[in-house]
Amino acid sequence: MRLVLPSEHVQSLIDIARNIDTQPETLDELSKDENWEVRWQVARSHNTTSETLDYLSKDKDLNVRCEVAQNPNTTSETLKQMSIVENHYVEYGIKYYIKNNPNCSLETYKYLCAMEILNSLTTVH
Repeated sequence: MRLVLPSEHVQSLIDIARNIDTQPETLDELSKDENWEVRWQVARSHNTTSETLDYLSKDKDLNVRCEVAQNPNTTSETLKQMSIVENHYVEYGIKYYIKNNPNCSLETYKYLCAMEILNSLTTVH
């Protein structure tokens, strides 16, 4: 019997999350893993439920939140909440992903555009 080292364990979890046949229940469990790369792969999966994506939308890691913003299973309500929380303190990328998600509501899209305009007016060059 071979001992599985921690880095191999993490890679195994990443591989499970990346697998297109992984069930939503398993992805939900993996969404709570301490390793951001595991959670990032869960957020990327098209098998991840909207409930799990809502949970991951509050993740401390920006990379995870960016993947949530891009996932087509993310609901318009989650995208709206992300746009409010992220506001102007975060990189342009996540706003771009929210605006380009097919579930982004017109209201959220307009809000993000307005925030970009306001931020450009208040930014000193």
